[in-house]
Amino acid sequence: MRTLLGASALAGTLVLLPISTQAQITQPATSDTTTPEEDKDSAIGRVAQRERTSGDDVVVTGSRIRRNQYNTADPVNIVSFDQATQAGFTSTAQVLQSAAVSNGTAQINNTYGGFVTAGGPGANTLSLRGFGTSRSLVLINGRRLAPSGSRGSVGSADLNTLPNIMVDRIEILNGGASSIYGSDAIAGVVNVITRNNFKGIMADAQINAPEIGAGRTERYGLLFGAQGDRFSITGSIEYSNREGVNYRDLAFARCQTSYRKANASSAPGTGDFIDPLTGQPKCYPTGVTGESGVTINTIATPNFNGSLVDRAAGVPAGYGTLPSSAGFGTPAQQVCNRFRPDGTAGGAVAGFECVGGGQLPLGVRDTLPPSLYANEIVNPGQNYTGYLQGKYELNSLGNAEIYTELLVNRRKTEQNGNRQLSFDYPFGSPLIPANLRFPTVALPAQPTNPGVPVGIRVFADYGIYNNRQTVDFVRAVGGIRGDLGGGFHYDAYALRSWSDASYTSDLVLTDKLNQSLDVVASGSGFVCRNTASGCVAAPALTPAVVGGQLPASWIGFISAPVTGTTKFRETIVSAVVDGPLFDIWGGPVQIAVGAEYRKQTLNDTPSLESQRGNVYNFTSSTITRGSDSVKEVFGEIEAPLLTNRPFFEDLTIKASARYTDYASYGSQTTYKVGGIYSPFRWLSARGSYGTSYRAPGLFEQFLGATSGFQSSSIDPCNNLGAAGQNPVRVTNCQSEGLTNGFIQNNGVTVLQRGGAESGLKSENSVAWTAGGVFQPSFGDWGKLSLSADYFNIKVDGGVSQLAAGTILQQCYDDPDFRRESICSLVTRNSANQALTVTTGFVNIATAKVTGWDFNARYSVRRGEANFDIGGQVTRFGQRYTQLLPTDPIQNAIGSLNNPRWSGVFDGGVRVDKVSFRYSVEWVGATNTTADYLGLTQASRDTYVFEAKDYFIHSTSVRWQATDKFQFTFGVRNLFQQTLPQISSGAYNRVGNVPLYSAYDYVGRTFFANVRAGF
Repeated sequence: MRTLLGASALAGTLVLLPISTQAQITQPATSDTTTPEEDKDSAIGRVAQRERTSGDDVVVTGSRIRRNQYNTADPVNIVSFDQATQAGFTSTAQVLQSAAVSNGTAQINNTYGGFVTAGGPGANTLSLRGFGTSRSLVLINGRRLAPSGSRGSVGSADLNTLPNIMVDRIEILNGGASSIYGSDAIAGVVNVITRNNFKGIMADAQINAPEIGAGRTERYGLLFGAQGDRFSITGSIEYSNREGVNYRDLAFARCQTSYRKANASSAPGTGDFIDPLTGQPKCYPTGVTGESGVTINTIATPNFNGSLVDRAAGVPAGYGTLPSSAGFGTPAQQVCNRFRPDGTAGGAVAGFECVGGGQLPLGVRDTLPPSLYANEIVNPGQNYTGYLQGKYELNSLGNAEIYTELLVNRRKTEQNGNRQLSFDYPFGSPLIPANLRFPTVALPAQPTNPGVPVGIRVFADYGIYNNRQTVDFVRAVGGIRGDLGGGFHYDAYALRSWSDASYTSDLVLTDKLNQSLDVVASGSGFVCRNTASGCVAAPALTPAVVGGQLPASWIGFISAPVTGTTKFRETIVSAVVDGPLFDIWGGPVQIAVGAEYRKQTLNDTPSLESQRGNVYNFTSSTITRGSDSVKEVFGEIEAPLLTNRPFFEDLTIKASARYTDYASYGSQTTYKVGGIYSPFRWLSARGSYGTSYRAPGLFEQFLGATSGFQSSSIDPCNNLGAAGQNPVRVTNCQSEGLTNGFIQNNGVTVLQRGGAESGLKSENSVAWTAGGVFQPSFGDWGKLSLSADYFNIKVDGGVSQLAAGTILQQCYDDPDFRRESICSLVTRNSANQALTVTTGFVNIATAKVTGWDFNARYSVRRGEANFDIGGQVTRFGQRYTQLLPTDPIQNAIGSLNNPRWSGVFDGGVRVDKVSFRYSVEWVGATNTTADYLGLTQASRDTYVFEAKDYFIHSTSVRWQATDKFQFTFGVRNLFQQTLPQISSGAYNRVGNVPLYSAYDYVGRTFFANVRAGF
């Protein structure tokens, strides 16, 4: 038998646990290099010895060939869920998104509820190497976990569907593996391995309680199993509940400022807009990139000369007659057309004071309503999970065994967010008081109410609206495996997954809003001209209405729950045969060959209100419906050229290939070659080179027309003729009839669509790794494992969606304006000059990531004490996405949220029934953001976009009271690590803190876990 090599190749930050076969709670081993011979007296040592000598080979993630050792050409890290519990994690999703797996790259977690993300709000996804969720493959026991979620962009596995206490370990292959697993395995593969051969019942409960008094998480589960001579069954049921965390719960989130410097030598905040009412830097709504947030408590009127109206504090004296040299733009723009109630009777707009217009600093306006503090930083949710697996020996068909797996999950999540309600009183409406009935319109007719010019526009605080989702996921597997003779084995299975989701938002309906604003006088009040559907007339315009005091009856009429449904189906049929072909110098040549068929279907049906564009100032969508299928054949071979010889303890090469034929775009072939060379038992070199691919997701192919809005500032012709504008752009804008001084008063409508019609194809990648493993044994003084691996992944023809701003820039800055195909995606309304941009998915992007992974672990047993200490560090060299071939390559590494260094360090000691662990998660400093953004020296002197090293310290104590009871107590973020602060203007923020999954916004959290076996 060949020696156990490459254990450190699988060394993760946490410890690999042997699989327990009893319902007693046992202490974990303290090192991934501990063998049964070293710990024969422990319960877990006896279990491991029985399993190791049972004759069962293992299949390591990244291969389908059975082996009796863990040495592979590719580095595979292992994380134990039991050890993750000691680190304070409450779910498998949290473990996968931790620094131990994500290497400090940003992940979509429960702080992204207000953003458009893959799988819809509430989904948790995985992006290995920072390459995106669709380029990372998630498996359960070596078989695919299907995408699930809500809305039209379902294309990635939702980590919320994974079981927790049923998980034994997680194997992570950080590299391309499409020749083994097919599509999506570009950045890497995560394989969640469940417990096996468990017997009895184990109850598990964990509570995580943040010190702030909000955001408590509870998880309760029951693990059970039974065995007989020919059968085994294991399962679990779990429930988890996560409370939300609001802005009001965290001091840093209650006030977002510009956080800018007056000059290079001054402190952040000295360059902020000073609120004239408080004398302090103004607080803006948190979570936005810009300065001023969304205007509230304000009306829009026709233009007024500033000298004719009351001016709010902060509006310069004489505003409206200042020369352009004063910095407010051309005189035509120096007008007042935004007012808020002030209770006075003077000026041309009685009862209101000017707070803006033209180029006036927007900080004067009101933007921070009290209801904003109910916005959530961490979204609440509940998870219900059941898992069942079983096997039965047939004693026929080659000692065949039939097996089955069933995963059932329900996720219920919600997001509460603040919104503005801007609505237009028609010109001449009796709802407008006499002092605000001006002879000219405030704005021309808008697309939301065609043909009706605007008399007064109100910007009010709507308050909190609710989004909620229920996602049901079922995954069923049935298969048979056995022996063919001559050492060959077969394994065939069928897998079917169902994801059914409903998603609801409480939204304002455009037709009802317009109906309510079209009123006639009735007695002392007003009624709708069209009284159908129980119409409630809009309130007369008053300072209270402007201030957000909106009648509940009116809100109840114009708003309604808007519900859509999403269905995703995946069917897989797969078969593989593996075994030894013949013997050569180093042993048997092993092969694995197989075939697979996969089919996916997606059907997202938004509400009828959304489909017909009747949701007011919100994205509308049409049906996303489509399917795709693939037929594949694959093979793998491994040849041990030399073993157990001087300077050739092991020399093994391997190769794999896969032929793929998609119904949507055709066929292709991927391959991979690799090898491992060990001159001595304690030293190995390894490496691999291969190609991978990702088929375009169904939503990328068939996304139904989706409309949204972006700021008017992205119109290239906005503020036409301003100093420094591209003269080509100015000429192109003027060719559309626009004149210097043009200001875009409309948001830019963005229409998105799928790429199937334009011939969207797969994206392809090349990846290679090279590294080494050093693992000497020091006898009674323990074992050391060290490894270092270089990785390099490049994607060509990447599927990407051109941003609206990119399309507009490419179109309007081109001398061949309107003759370039990209300009066919842009239309300008001749009546109100509003822009509409159509964008879709295309094969255009190039992406690359390089870096090093380092692993180290030392373990020793001295007397009754077991010690271990280790770490995992990743150093990124380069990561970029080049959207267009003409775009410059900009390395994101070192810029904000893209640390060059990240790592996890942990250590522990176990004496008898008590164990202690301490861990540190580290995200390195980022200090090249200014270079990445291309900031001028003046901007570098003003903005702060750097972040210092960030550490999360955690510790825990575990007490094994008896073989049946185990208690764990600990603290995450022990030292309440200070969060970095950055300036507004470029990155999403929470308060002044960057929105980044590696940061712990909640702070110090106490946790307790109890397990009881029966």
